[in-house]
Amino acid sequence: MTQRALRLGTRRSTLAMAQSGQVAQAVRELTGRPVELVEITTYGDTSREHLAQIGGTGVFVAALREALLRGEVDFAVHSLKDLPTAQPEELLLAAVPPREDPRDVLVARDGLTFDGLPDGARVGTGSPRRMAQLNAYARAHGRRIETVPIRGNIDTRIGYVRSGELDAVVLAAAGLNRIGRTDEVTDFLSVDSVLPAPGQGALAIECAADNAALAAVLGELDDPRTRAAVTAERSLLAALEAGCSAPVGALADLLGDEEAVTEMRLRGVVGTTDGSTLVQLSTTGPVPTSHGDAIALGRELASEMLAKGAAGLMGERAH
Repeated sequence: MTQRALRLGTRRSTLAMAQSGQVAQAVRELTGRPVELVEITTYGDTSREHLAQIGGTGVFVAALREALLRGEVDFAVHSLKDLPTAQPEELLLAAVPPREDPRDVLVARDGLTFDGLPDGARVGTGSPRRMAQLNAYARAHGRRIETVPIRGNIDTRIGYVRSGELDAVVLAAAGLNRIGRTDEVTDFLSVDSVLPAPGQGALAIECAADNAALAAVLGELDDPRTRAAVTAERSLLAALEAGCSAPVGALADLLGDEEAVTEMRLRGVVGTTDGSTLVQLSTTGPVPTSHGDAIALGRELASEMLAKGAAGLMGERAH
């Protein structure tokens, strides 16, 4: 008897379809069952308003979660950096697969690197986090850039450079990697200069909390090291009481080698979008052996950052 196809809910963008397709193939191999992609349009995809005005990147998640709760799809794939930090009780984060490259990248005219951009260059990004750190980096090196708020898919954003409207745009390396367009990158931005968004480069696979059988299957795709890292990063974000679109960067690194990972280092940054003020700190502790340990690491660093004035740099807080 042929088993019913599992229905995977996904946004309709090229990137979302690519990363959902990769997860679908992994689930097919695990289960032997067909997996059908169910395309869902979210408000974030149709609205032309800036993300901060419509509730941040969480608007990309809401429609997928509603489809899950209505039983229209069996599981959904999100970019983890888009997930609000509060997890609904009815839904389970069943798996966080191995993380892609978490860095930000530059796509610039004439193959320019960030350091090679002319003074006053127009750099497009929809992220206050990127604006804060790019402007701060330029200031520190005696240069000035103009960060220009943009929205749209990868083609739209790179199109601003191709048309000459902007000198460069900043995107996530993971997205370009997943759609096979890394050759368009002109500079990989070091995490020592620009920390990524919490969870950047990681995917989140979500299903109904009461679907234990499916959760167990999806759980086989989980990577414990990636989950520990992103849990610490998202704990920092939550403890700062900042939304997905706040100017907060975070990255957890596992220190040591493949044979003996000994510690986790968590770095965080909050800044004003003009780059004039940054609070940037780090903490190192034992590799978390539980969900609670990873959360504690994030809260510890958030507390130190708040003590240094981080709250005043985030503007109006978004929960």
